[in-house]
Amino acid sequence: MKPVEMPLEGLHGTKRRVVYVGLYEFIAILLSAILLEIMSSAGAAESLGLAIAASAVAIIWNLVFNGLFERWESRRHQSGRGLGVRVAHAMGFESGLLVLLVPLVAWWYSIGLWQALLMDLRLLVFFLVYTFVFTWAFDRVFGLPGSAEALAS
Repeated sequence: MKPVEMPLEGLHGTKRRVVYVGLYEFIAILLSAILLEIMSSAGAAESLGLAIAASAVAIIWNLVFNGLFERWESRRHQSGRGLGVRVAHAMGFESGLLVLLVPLVAWWYSIGLWQALLMDLRLLVFFLVYTFVFTWAFDRVFGLPGSAEALAS
């Protein structure tokens, strides 16, 4: 099935990553603020503040990780993004983000690293699914990046 025809179809490179990150993080801020409020004794404002701070960290990590991932992807001798590549993408991104966010969550809520890790692991489970679904939907709407369309030479 072909991607939905959109003005941004075939978006590649830096522009693609900026659109991806912007949409991803906007939705992620809303969802994670709700989840953080449910998991903590903090109020909505404090949870929204942490969601925004975590989003800033995630934006930087997303740009770095996706740049590295697409570089790796362009060197593969396969085209497309099958299930294995999508799972590797989601796992790689979320693992790195976990390492970056646990100290932030601990500091923000004045809790121990263990408590922050447990909280972040709950978010990680949610975001593994969210990352997979969002990336799949993004590719369906905007098409695959050039790194996944052509065979590496």
